[in-house]
Amino acid sequence: VQLQASGGGLVQAGDSLRLSCAASGGTLRLSDVGWFRQAPGKEREFVGVIDWSGGDIDYVDSVKGRFTISRNNVKNMVYLQMNSLKPEDTAAYYCAAGGIYSGNRRWDYWGQGTQVTVSS
Repeated sequence: VQLQASGGGLVQAGDSLRLSCAASGGTLRLSDVGWFRQAPGKEREFVGVIDWSGGDIDYVDSVKGRFTISRNNVKNMVYLQMNSLKPEDTAAYYCAAGGIYSGNRRWDYWGQGTQVTVSS
C-alpha cells in the first residue's frame, strides 16, 4: 500500500485546511490510519488516529476541538480537517496505516508528507 498525503499549504492563523490521505495499491478499509507531523528541528509528533471502522478516534491534546479525522472507506481516503490553525501547527504532516498486533500498535505504511505553514 502506498499512501500520499495532500492538501497542505500556506494559511493564516485561524484559517482551516483539510488534508487528505489517499491509498493506492491496496485498501485502507481494514487499517487504522494515523496522522503525524514534524516541524523543523523537532521530533515527529502524533496528531491523531482513526480506527478501521471510524468508530474510535483519538487526538493529541493540543489539537482536540480543532482537528477532526474522518474516513471514507469506499473512496479509500482518510481526512484531517484542521480548523483554527495556529502558527505552532506548522509542520510537515504525514499519514500512516497500520493496526494493533498482539496489543501493540504498529504503523506498516507511511505516506509522503504535505507541508502546512501557518502564519501569524
